[in-house]
Amino acid sequence: MIFYEYEARRIVEAAGIPVTRYGFCQTPEEARKIAEEIGGPTVIKSQVLTGGRMKAGGVKFADTPDEAAQYAEEILKLEINGHVPVGVLVDPKAEVKQEYYASVVWDSTAKKPLMLFSDMGGIDIEQVAEEHPDHVGRGHISNLLPVGDYEAKQVIAATGVTGSQLNRATPILAKLARLFREKDMILAEINPLAELTDGTFVALDAHMEMEAEAEGRQKQLLRKDLGIAEEDTRDSYVPSEFEKNVKEIDAADHRGVIQGKDHGFEGNLGLVIGAGGGSLTLTDAVRNQGGKPANYSEIGGNPSVAKACGLAKEVLKKDGVEKIAVMMSIVSNTRVDIVARGVIKACLELGKDPAETIAIFRIPGAWEDEGNKILDYYGVEYCDRSVSLWDAAGRAVAKIQEGAGA
Repeated sequence: MIFYEYEARRIVEAAGIPVTRYGFCQTPEEARKIAEEIGGPTVIKSQVLTGGRMKAGGVKFADTPDEAAQYAEEILKLEINGHVPVGVLVDPKAEVKQEYYASVVWDSTAKKPLMLFSDMGGIDIEQVAEEHPDHVGRGHISNLLPVGDYEAKQVIAATGVTGSQLNRATPILAKLARLFREKDMILAEINPLAELTDGTFVALDAHMEMEAEAEGRQKQLLRKDLGIAEEDTRDSYVPSEFEKNVKEIDAADHRGVIQGKDHGFEGNLGLVIGAGGGSLTLTDAVRNQGGKPANYSEIGGNPSVAKACGLAKEVLKKDGVEKIAVMMSIVSNTRVDIVARGVIKACLELGKDPAETIAIFRIPGAWEDEGNKILDYYGVEYCDRSVSLWDAAGRAVAKIQEGAGA
């Protein structure tokens, strides 16, 4: 679950991290009142779950409460990247001496939380890491052991920050790390973390994202502290057209299960695969042998011909896909002949030659002989269980590479 900025501010504040005297509201009059209570210039910020607010006009600077009300009225009507604001955040215009960046993210490779800190805040951290790597400090923390302030201090010191700035920033990063673990976050970010002209440090903006599976454990935070309704899932993951279409095909037929993901895939070899955790191994096997997968998929549970056909068609319709590899481990509750009929039907309906389009078909198991007869009829190359999944993936990669070299 992704949080609005005003909610992320509340989470940060509850963790003991200093914030400005902000206010969240949903009407111009409320914005005027908050601006009056703050006193002085304010910043009016649209509360949407998307980026690009400043460029779209969703962040405005007001010198008076009347201006704050006027800008709030304009922003509340402003749609940004298809998102309608749920309200505006009214923030005092801070007198900033320097901006820093602080975050904790889940490192899926190390399987540990990773602390990040930079003395170049207010801009994209990826840009800083690429152009000024010496200005980014990093350090993993344990999944189980308590987070010590010294760990945060080491990460911050690696950027060259010293003295009072180091001492004041250290507890903030340490508290952010503890918050990350305690609240089951996959991202806890403060950008910018500002050093004000009086030397104090405050979080001027915060971004939080919680592990979806953790919502049951975090009912106190979600339902009571933040008042988020149970039906308000706010999935931060935006599915592609391919993923939406596969999900609709799966939902339309109760027989069997199909899934498809293509975020981060830009290859030319489409995958129609099923092996539980083995599907990940198959995807890696394609990559490790020089192939470029166009997607990840799962098929199983004895799907209908229509469902197998639907998945294969969606894979084949993806931009750049030249061939597909149909591979599963030994099946017991999925009929080989049904999957064979489905993928061949997909090729024919799209005007493609199954023999040229299906790089390899490897699904040993129930009704295997019947499936092989169908594959033989259309000239599709297939193999049995004597060929490992690794070797089957290699054959598919070789087939598509031969085509590229031709």
